[in-house]
Amino acid sequence: MKNSTQSSMREKFYKIAIALTSVFILFVLCWSFGVYLITPFYQSNRKKNFIKIAGFNDLLEEHPIKLSFEMSDQDAFLKTNEVQDVWVVKHSPKKATVFSPICPHLGCRYYWSADAKTFICPCHLSIFSISGKVLSGPAPRPLDTLPHEIKKGKLYVKWEMFKPGLSKKVEIASCPKRDTCKLRNSLALGTIDD
Repeated sequence: MKNSTQSSMREKFYKIAIALTSVFILFVLCWSFGVYLITPFYQSNRKKNFIKIAGFNDLLEEHPIKLSFEMSDQDAFLKTNEVQDVWVVKHSPKKATVFSPICPHLGCRYYWSADAKTFICPCHLSIFSISGKVLSGPAPRPLDTLPHEIKKGKLYVKWEMFKPGLSKKVEIASCPKRDTCKLRNSLALGTIDD
């Protein structure tokens, strides 16, 4: 009798252990599948996010400044970091123009020439005015502007990328969540902490 009691207790233990393990595995699978299903809705909402870029009050007027920020994106369990830039031209305390740093011709990175007072793409010599207008070169459109807001003296930008080589802007990427994009210490004026 003692053996049959121990045997039945062992069977109950194994049944409970197997049931708990099965429930745990089912939970993990359901959680992963749920995240997979919900992610597209989450990604469509995050396109509306703006990134806090800099203490806008500290920037000089009519002086283009290249600002860098770090974007973090998490896709399920994978987290990636990427550094991006924007060019900011402050016109007044409540008005600015924010340009994508990517030339609309072939996707090269352009720079500001203080001497010539123009943006110059070194790849194929497209030249742009401070307002982004094409002055010369093969660029098919003006510099791409980015949506932005100025709230309480702070600049918020919506990061977007556009397909180069076309005469009109066609978006191909945008920034992830607002709180995962961080300003890097790359201001020409020094670090601005907000």
